[in-house]
Formats: sequence, structure tokens, C-alpha cells
Amino acid sequence: MTPLLQEQLEIVLRDEYRVLRELGGGGMSHVFLAEDVALGRRVVIKVLTPELAAGVNRERFQREIKLLATLQHPLLVPVLAAGEGDGLVWYSMPFVEGESLRERLRRGPVSLREALAITVDVAQGLAEAHRRGVVHRDVKPENILLSGGRAVVADFGIAKALADASVAQAGLTASGIAVGTPAYMSPEQAAGDP
Repeated sequence: MTPLLQEQLEIVLRDEYRVLRELGGGGMSHVFLAEDVALGRRVVIKVLTPELAAGVNRERFQREIKLLATLQHPLLVPVLAAGEGDGLVWYSMPFVEGESLRERLRRGPVSLREALAITVDVAQGLAEAHRRGVVHRDVKPENILLSGGRAVVADFGIAKALADASVAQAGLTASGIAVGTPAYMSPEQAAGDP
């Protein structure tokens, strides 16, 4: 299924991005490394799974993504662009050289000094977003990227954008809907408590 999805994405993005390879994927999306044709820079493009994209209100998703794109902080990976075509819903972010915290943890334990530095960076990035009224909702080792001696938070708020867009489509209220990665959810989030 993924090679077919990559081919479909290449057709949709052919004028803007050149898809280089798949980086990974999960239940919500597939992640591709691409090159921004006009600017010659590498970006990450996340494509929502077709099942998830089918339930997303496109206008609401675009509004939420625009809000998230206003978050500008050195410890937050910004949303660069978002779009849709041929049934695909996607968004792009800068490609961050380095590794995820998950990859780092697989290599072995981190020192207390390294753990504190990561924690401070993540807390500062999240604090800036919270000051602006935005909550991440999916903080996990895969969404913390280590680059240049700093930790930056990626996929900022995408879970909320998806939840809000899906809830709007279904005509439901936001309460009672749990969004995020279950192993990393707070009890309130798991219960769908707004």
C-alpha cells in the first residue's frame, strides 16, 4: 500500500515537491522525505492515512493548520504548508537533521545532564505554545527531535487539528474524544475530558 501511496503523493505534489523516500509511518500518517523544488531544501511531508483523511473536514483542518503555522519558536518544528489533492491530505515541516529521542533511547540510557537539557528544551517550547493557547496533545519520544545539541518538538498540535476537523465533520462536540498516543496520554486526555 505504501508504494502506491507514494506514487499518488508524487502525482499530487509534482510541481512543488520531489518525493525522495519514505521515512516511516503509523496509524495516522505516512512520513516522506522530500525536496522543495522551488527552494531546494529538504522537508518532511506527512500524509494522513486514507481512512483518516476520509473523516476530516478539510476546511476545519486547514484553519487549524494555519493557526499552528503561526507558532514560531526555535524549539518548535513549524508547519510550512498543507494541502490536499486526489483524496490525500498532507502537511509539510522542515527536515531536522539528527535523531528522535526514541532513536537516542534505543542506543542506551541518557545521562542526567542530557536528560535535564532535553527536558528544559521541551518545556520551553511547550511553554511558548501554551502562552499562545496551543496544546501539543501528542508529546512522545518520536516527536522530540535532537539536533545541534538541542531538543525540538515536532508534530505540534497536529493531533488537535485532526480531532477538531474530525469532530466538526461528525457534528459532535469535542468532549468524549481521546486524541493522541495512548501510552503517552494524560488521564484527562485518555478520558476525552476537554
